[in-house]
Formats: sequence, structure tokens, C-alpha cells
Amino acid sequence: MSLLKDALESGKFGVTAEMAPPKGYDFTEQMEAAELLKGKVHGVNVTDMQSASLKATGLGLCIKLKQAGVEPILQMTGRDRNRMALMGDALAAASFGIDTMLALTGDHPVVGDCKDSKPVYDLDSVGILKMLSLMEESGCDCGGNELAGGAPKFYKGASVTPVYEPLFLQLNKLRQKVEAGAMYVQTQGIFDLDTFKRFVEEVDKMGIKTHIMAGIIPLKSAGMAKYMNENVPGIDVPQDMIDRLAAAAAEGKEKGIKGLPMQLGIEMAAEMIAKIKDEKLCDGVHIMAIGAEKNVPTILDKAGITIA
Repeated sequence: MSLLKDALESGKFGVTAEMAPPKGYDFTEQMEAAELLKGKVHGVNVTDMQSASLKATGLGLCIKLKQAGVEPILQMTGRDRNRMALMGDALAAASFGIDTMLALTGDHPVVGDCKDSKPVYDLDSVGILKMLSLMEESGCDCGGNELAGGAPKFYKGASVTPVYEPLFLQLNKLRQKVEAGAMYVQTQGIFDLDTFKRFVEEVDKMGIKTHIMAGIIPLKSAGMAKYMNENVPGIDVPQDMIDRLAAAAAEGKEKGIKGLPMQLGIEMAAEMIAKIKDEKLCDGVHIMAIGAEKNVPTILDKAGITIA
């Protein structure tokens, strides 16, 4: 059984991290981070060419993680593959014991680094979830043909953006994802808990039943925060956080100490995670360290979070 499913459905506080495959074929850095994450999280999302940037396939890294004793979460986007290819990847993943996935529509190639690549988008996130749910129910592939040995079962997830205007559109899309089979959702990075609380309350009011995991992005600098505010949809870093990071950078420069903004970002992420858990705001957290996965165990330790 999926470790994440076991945690969330038994009422435990779910914890997941995120990792990108390399831009190449050397998985050494990812596997070093995996060793540190082992026993610290219920799963590690493996991104599927996030931001339409060409990387090794997510399925490849998922297999490596599984073999190393770390539970992978296979992200699947509709940008690059049609339903046949998506289902083929799902079947291959299942053969390696990978049983947790997350469906995404995928960023358009125009924002990525292979701009001549043609988008597919045969299925969006809802379509991917529907396809897998139908496969599980019918035991047949996307063409209605019976699968040898029956269909694998996945613990299916999706994403949601709490900071969105008008919010009703995001909530309606979330309802579609849940109705299509999403049993858990991971949010875009959140930085204001009051805004997040209002989002969770609206989900409850609409009667949408799913496990919600709050997205946590540890900030590394004021510049990173400003960039995300300006360029990443659904991100809203409060000015007071940006000011604190800038002050930490100024202090570090004055004292000749490197890394103070990153240390502060770790502290802020840990504080937010601890508060989410203590106040029982949602069912868990999804930590997106963006290339700094080795910091995730430190963040969890500071937040007082264990999965035992």
C-alpha cells in the first residue's frame, strides 16, 4: 500500500517532498538527497519536466528512488504524452511497485527551454485522473481492451492553488479533480496562513472531500521571493517576509557570514509547518525545496515533525 495513503487515511500528518530529475543522466545528486529523506517523508514527488524544462524522465528517477527504499510519487502531465503514452507509463510504474501518482496538466513548452517542442495535451489533469480511475474500475486500457493480469491501483492526487482570483474557478476545478479520482491534493506554495485557512474553509463549505497538503517553499533570498511574486502564478510572498530576508542578507554582508537568508528561510518554513500541524489546519505538508532537498530533514527536525 502507498505510504502516503496509509498515513493520510489513518489520520497521520502526511509529509512529502519534491525532487526534479537531472538535466542529464547522472542521478548521483538526487540519490544523495534521497538517502537523507529516507524515513523522513511519506513520499517524494518526482517532477515531470517542471516549467517545461527538459530533464530525464520522472519515471526513471521514480524507479531509482523505489530501488533505494524511498517511496516515489510519479507526477504525470499531459503536455508531452497522449493517453496511450500516459497509460503505458502508469503500467510500467506499477510493475516496479510505484503506486502513488499526481496528475498535472503541465506548463506549455513556450515557457520552457525546448521551445520548438510541440505540445500534446490530449488529456489535462482531470482527464488523466478519469482515465486511470476508469482503468482501475474496468480492468481495461484507454481503448477498452482488457489488461493482462488486471489493472493496477494508484493512490491518485492533484494540485490546487489557494491564492487565485476568482477563487470559485479554482474550487470548481478542484471539485472536478476529486470527482475524477483525486484522493489527496497538494497546494501551490503558501506563505500566509490566514489566506490558507479561508481557502480550506471554502473547500469545506463546498463539500469537497479530499486530503489537503499545504505546499511549503523554503525561501532562499529576498530576490527569490520577489521573482516568484512576479513570475509564478498563485504565489504571494508577504512583504514582511521579503523584508526579513533582505535584512538577513544585509546582516550577513556586514558580519561576513554567508547563508543567513537561507537559514532564515529554513526557520520560517519550519515555523509554518509546526503551526499547520499544531492548529490542525490540514492533513499534511508538501515541501518544495527547489534544488535544496538536503535541507528538508533539517526543516522537519526544527518543526518537530516525524513520520514514525
